Amino acid sequence: MVNFDDFSRLELRTGKIMEVESHPDAEKLFVLKVNIGEKAIQLVAGIKPFYSSQELIGKSIVVLVNLEPKDIRGVRSEGMLLAAQAKDDVSLIVPNKDVPEGTIIR
Repeated sequence: MVNFDDFSRLELRTGKIMEVESHPDAEKLFVLKVNIGEKAIQLVAGIKPFYSSQELIGKSIVVLVNLEPKDIRGVRSEGMLLAAQAKDDVSLIVPNKDVPEGTIIR
């Protein structure tokens, strides 16, 4: 079980995908530049089999922004996008209304 204090340490914010590139060393990964309000961060995400780069540009998503940075196959990822994963599909978690980039998720 995760207690409330542990959960409250997670910083979830809205972000807007500004750039999408293919990962140079992994066919299923995208490298995303995401505006989270006060800055832009880079994410590496395994969503290439489910979304085209054109579908992603300008999309608002939910991002875990205070995750420890990690190199994923040689590319730095500074957070994690949230998505629902079904058996053979992935669906990004998105706000259902327009909100500014960096809006806190509670």
